[in-house]
Amino acid sequence: MKFKTLTGIASTLALCAGMASADSTVRFWYHFDNADNPMDALVAAFEEANPDITVEAENIPWNSYYDQLYTAVIGGNAPDAAMVKMFAQPRLVEMGALAPIDDWLADWDGADGLQDNLIELTRGPDGQQYYLPVQYVVLYLYYRPDMFEELGLSVPTTCDEFRETAKALTRDTDGDGQTDVYGFGFRGAKGGHDHWATFTLGAEGVSLTEGLTSEAGVAGTQFVADLFQQDGVFPPSAPNDGFQEIIGAFKAGKTAMTIHHIGSANGMVEALGDNVSAAPVPECGGGHWTAFGDESTAVLSSAEDPEAAWKWITFLSTEGNNTMFNEATGQLPVVKADSESWTLHPQRFVQATVDSLPFAEMLPNSSATADFVNTAWPTNMQRVLTGDIEPAEMNAKIEELFAE
Repeated sequence: MKFKTLTGIASTLALCAGMASADSTVRFWYHFDNADNPMDALVAAFEEANPDITVEAENIPWNSYYDQLYTAVIGGNAPDAAMVKMFAQPRLVEMGALAPIDDWLADWDGADGLQDNLIELTRGPDGQQYYLPVQYVVLYLYYRPDMFEELGLSVPTTCDEFRETAKALTRDTDGDGQTDVYGFGFRGAKGGHDHWATFTLGAEGVSLTEGLTSEAGVAGTQFVADLFQQDGVFPPSAPNDGFQEIIGAFKAGKTAMTIHHIGSANGMVEALGDNVSAAPVPECGGGHWTAFGDESTAVLSSAEDPEAAWKWITFLSTEGNNTMFNEATGQLPVVKADSESWTLHPQRFVQATVDSLPFAEMLPNSSATADFVNTAWPTNMQRVLTGDIEPAEMNAKIEELFAE
């Protein structure tokens, strides 16, 4: 990365964020899995452009990151700025640990350069903005263009099209009388709620907190059940399939479509070359729903120099710097210009992600969400797929969970 460019950007930021007080120190916590990361270079570029600010960046192990952060907040030793995820926001807001950034954000020239919908997606539970997006992923549809071309199929854009396409792709290709390619790799085990949600939560008036037991809500779960039980477009192992199984089956040519994000793209290309591509998930029930995965930065309310901390986190979400940051994480830059020049993944997967952002959603900021993800959804989805319970019963159990 060219430091000359970074320096120019940082100088511009100084005019936008206001001058920080002289000789400030910003303690910054982050979590990168790889020890070989660009944080030292980013800090050096920032300090070169801002000689009155020192950044002390500390890489905290992911497994203990939030335990350490909550403990530091309670103990009065919190960093000035930190990487944060949405699931932690309600608790951090309740603790009074975050500084609102609305006024800074309104005056920051870089805000217009961020991808659409990111600010709305990361807004706090009280309507204020505490998080500045720094990286993200969005789930989309992976598909096999070679199989589609062979059968003269188009990428499905609605649930009805998806069903017919999946049925056509489910075939016995070697003539032994047994299905050896299935239309869709469905993740029925833990983590597969995002697959189900695509087919269920796009309907008007349906979400995890309302409308699940309505006709439209139950129809979404029934649609998933019918794909498996009536149409046979999921592999027989679908009720127990997790991440490794759906990705492995797709790479092996045993499924023609599945849903995941750009984190799987390079592995897909390594296995399949040009015979893998991506598109937004289909419209189901009159609307779209896909999952958004986040990583942001925040200024802590206890920061000794909040403006210096703000200047640092905006530096990380500015053109060029954001590319450097995300080359270490494998997620996508939040800056539009950086996405357009992104080379870590093939551009077709970047475009599918960007095209999906307008209708990306997050699970509710609720204590019930963890129970839904870890227990309620996988347990009941497996029972629906195996015919042990009806879709209406599953939806009622989930609705009851979020009503408590």
